[in-house]
Amino acid sequence: MALAAPTKLGLMPLLAIAVVLNSRRITRTAPIAILLFAIFFSWLGDGAGTFVPFLPTVPMMLLFFGIAHLAYILLFTRHVAVRSWPKAALIYVLWWGAMLAVIGPHTGGLLIGVALYGIVLGLTAATATRGNLIVILGGVFFLVSDSVLAFQLFAPDMVGSWTSPVVMLTYTLGQGLIAFGALAHIRRASDIRSEPTARDRQL
Repeated sequence: MALAAPTKLGLMPLLAIAVVLNSRRITRTAPIAILLFAIFFSWLGDGAGTFVPFLPTVPMMLLFFGIAHLAYILLFTRHVAVRSWPKAALIYVLWWGAMLAVIGPHTGGLLIGVALYGIVLGLTAATATRGNLIVILGGVFFLVSDSVLAFQLFAPDMVGSWTSPVVMLTYTLGQGLIAFGALAHIRRASDIRSEPTARDRQL
């Protein structure tokens, strides 16, 4: 248990290092910067209680992760999308309504903040459906992680001690799959752009 906190705070830096090492030959820097930005604010969310102990932990978590989700939404819509919006993305609207109905009464003064965070979280998962399969799965795992965490934070009586490992497992899978899937798409797009055209070959 004593290793839980430092281990948690080491996850996103390790992911960021992996992203940097695997993007050295990618010419498109903007999506890589957005991905690292999202990972950085996820890291701040992971350690909100450590980094800003003088401020309420849960609101700061919502803020930091909310910023990370906005960055992911930008990444998915501008740089990783390979298809138009699938109808299946509407399921996340139902998810948001159901979560708010169940968790909302337990959030007290944080209801508005939780509702807004739920919107950006749902949008992250929804916009991920426009990406490749790996990105889609990453969005699902991230959503599951935050959904379980919401019960853990606001309605602990509804869940048991099993939620902590589930939260971390799905969170790690979600972030890792998003990064891996996004890098695969960005690398492929960069390779296509860098391929010489027939005219270039003639010259």
